[in-house]
Amino acid sequence: QRVVLARALVLGPSFVVADEPVSMLDVSVRASVLNLMKGLAQQLNLAVVYISHDLSLIQYMCQRTAIMYLGRIVEMGPTQDVINSPLHPYTQALLAAVLVPDPDVPRQEPRIKDMVPSAAHIPSGCRFHPRCPLAFDRCSREAPPSVEKRPGHSVECWLHV
Repeated sequence: QRVVLARALVLGPSFVVADEPVSMLDVSVRASVLNLMKGLAQQLNLAVVYISHDLSLIQYMCQRTAIMYLGRIVEMGPTQDVINSPLHPYTQALLAAVLVPDPDVPRQEPRIKDMVPSAAHIPSGCRFHPRCPLAFDRCSREAPPSVEKRPGHSVECWLHV
C-alpha cells in the first residue's frame, strides 16, 4: 500500500481516491499506513476521498462522510454528526451492526430486512424502502429529495421532509 501511495503522489495530485486502502492489511501495518496517509494529506494540502465499509476508518480519517445505498448518497454531513446522530434508517442500521467490544454496552440488532436488491433492478421511489423498517407508502412511489436538517448535514428520507 505504501508503494501504491507513493506512485499516486509522485505526480503531485491535489485529489486522491482511496478505495478500501487498508482492507487487506494487518492491524499494525494498517495503523502506520493510515497515519502516513493522514500526515501526507495535511502536509501536501491533499483532498482524499476514502471509500470504505469500515466506519472506524472513516471516523478516524474523514471530516465529512457520505453514506451511499445502491449508488445514491442517502446521508452526508460532518463525520462526527453522521456517526453520533444518524438521520437515515440505513445509516442507523449500519451503525447498529458495528460490534462494540465492551460487554456492558447493549448490542442493537440491525433492523434491515431482506437482501440488497440487484443493481440491475433498482427499486422505485426510495431505493432503501424494500428493506427499511420505517418505510411507508410514499417511500415506494417517490424518491425523497435531499434535505438539509442540520448545518451541512443532509438526508434523503421522507421521514425528514
